[in-house]
Amino acid sequence: MSSLTLDAAEELAGAALERARALGKAVSVAVVDAGGFVVSVRRDDGARPLTPDIARAKAYTAAVMQRPGRMLKKWQESQPVFFAQLSQLPGAAMPIMAAEGSVTIKRDGEIIGGLGIAGGTADEDQQVAEKVLASLGYELEFAAWGVAGAATDATATIEKED
Repeated sequence: MSSLTLDAAEELAGAALERARALGKAVSVAVVDAGGFVVSVRRDDGARPLTPDIARAKAYTAAVMQRPGRMLKKWQESQPVFFAQLSQLPGAAMPIMAAEGSVTIKRDGEIIGGLGIAGGTADEDQQVAEKVLASLGYELEFAAWGVAGAATDATATIEKED
């Protein structure tokens, strides 16, 4: 069983901040382990005050729901009451936030955490998260909900780096 180390979390956070800066964005980055517990949170100079909390909620969602926020959005739209209740569960440490910039961290077929980016547009947050994970060798494909064996590529709308 793999785990997400502090060094790996800091590498992800640093790479995400660097990529966001290249886009001219000041963001916050959160990295959590598979249980949704914070490993690293970093807020870039100039990032808006709520962005660390938003990034943590995005990372938490991606880890505990075991799917990227982009995949969860359709489910949330079809069952809004269910999703509203998830955040009210006694064990829920953070709100469930099915949004772009919420990406599950997966390596060797195992979910080891979540990455949350907040501060850019929805598409920019998503692009930063996906490109950083891809560049560091993490997997971006997840089985579609309710369809055994069917996988979807989380990067379907983002061009891969050369």
